[in-house]
This record gives sequence, C-alpha cells and structure tokens, in this order.
Amino acid sequence: MKNPIITVQSLKRTYLTHIGLLNKEKKLVEALKGIDFEVYPGEIFGLLGPNGAGKTTTIKILTTLLAPSSGQAKVFGFKAFGEEKKIRPRINFIFGGERSLYWRLSGLDNLKYFADIYKIPRKKQTELIDDLLKEVGLYDVRKRKVETYSKGMKQKLQIARALLNDPEIIFLDEPSIGLDPVAARTLKNMIRALSEKGKTVLLTTHYMQEAEELCHRIAVINHGQIIALDTVEGLKNRVKNEQNSSQMPNLEDAYIHLISEPNIA
Repeated sequence: MKNPIITVQSLKRTYLTHIGLLNKEKKLVEALKGIDFEVYPGEIFGLLGPNGAGKTTTIKILTTLLAPSSGQAKVFGFKAFGEEKKIRPRINFIFGGERSLYWRLSGLDNLKYFADIYKIPRKKQTELIDDLLKEVGLYDVRKRKVETYSKGMKQKLQIARALLNDPEIIFLDEPSIGLDPVAARTLKNMIRALSEKGKTVLLTTHYMQEAEELCHRIAVINHGQIIALDTVEGLKNRVKNEQNSSQMPNLEDAYIHLISEPNIA
C-alpha cells in the first residue's frame, strides 16, 4: 500500500472570539477538536459536514494558510506549519465562489499574472497557458474580461489557475457552489480526469450526489470532530445496519443520519 500523501493527527484549532452586545465577552471556540485522517496519492478524498463543522479550517491548515493550535498536519511528509516552503510549490487550491480572479483582466492575463507569481519562466508560459485554456474550454474567450464570464466559466478559469504549477495535490473547497447542472457536470469530469492523471484531490462539498460520484473515501466532520470515515458504500452500509433497514440508503440519507447522531460533545 502506498504511503499517505497527507497525514493529520490529533489536529486542533481554537479561536478566541468576542460575543455579547458590545463584544466585550471573550469566548474560546474549538473549530477542530483533535481530528485524524490520511489521504493517499491519486485519491479523491471528500470532507463533508455542515457549515461551521471545520472543513475550511482543515483545508486552510493543510494549504499552510493557517497554523494549528496543536496536533500535526503533514503534506508530503512535511509539517504544514514550519515547513511551508517545501509544500507550497507542490500544491494548489480553489475556494468556492469567484475569489482569486481579477475581473477587469482577461482570462489570459489572469493566467499570465498567476504564472509570474508561481515563478513559471516566461518562455514556457505561452504554450502552458494555451494548453490549459484549451483543456478547460476557454481558449476561444481567453481575451474577454473575466467580468463577462458566467459562473461556470469563472470556475473553469479557477481550475486552469490551480493547474498552472502542475500541483500534486489540489484542494477544492466547495468548487461547484453556484454552478448550473451543465457546468457542475463539466467540473466533475475535470476532477475525475485529475485523479486519473495521478493528482490527489481533497474536496469539500454540500452536494451529496457530487461526493457519491467522485470520492474514493469520505470523512464526515461535525462540530470539529470526524464522526465517520469510509468509502461511500461503507458509510451507507454502516447507516443501513444502524437503522436495521432492509434498504440501502443513499449518501444524503446516510450523511443526515450520521450528523444527527447525539454523540458529539
């Protein structure tokens, strides 16, 4: 069996917030309460959970954007906090919505800008960018300003941006949010293609059908704790047995059952 490409052990993250009418009262919030999981090369790994469960916090730690409070998160065997420079050139990420794009620039100029940030030599940029634009279906509109793009087109451009540095791991935080069915299907096909090329994908989503179709394994997180981790079929079988049902639930029903269990502190 391959060694894990991502290892998370006893990972915790706490925040100090201010509450009350005048924000004078302090409260310590536990976003992550000591989670553990591993992700393997070439895997599409799903992280599912309600809003505020800890999904985005986990991704921000793994992408070296946020320091953990305690525990360990390793990517390629390197610490996500402390060895960031060894990780960042080998990963990329997409957060849901239309962030990380400059709307007043063309799609082409956006990719040129990010190629410079990723320190891709200028002599290699033209062919690389043209190939990526063709791959995501935006070559014919590459000179149009991004502000004229549809949501689906913007998300395709995000994918092209995330592939500029040929990352080994791609983190996708709700990448299909706001997409119409056609654009969402195109995105799913792109994610499958990434895995087939040997890329590792860590995906968060609220769309259960998307997770069921794409993910090799899924971790369900709630209130900062991982409450289940298995294949899609494994999760459904677990719930079927817990409910003593003769029928196999779909992933959405299994997910709702799991996050409704009264065993979370």
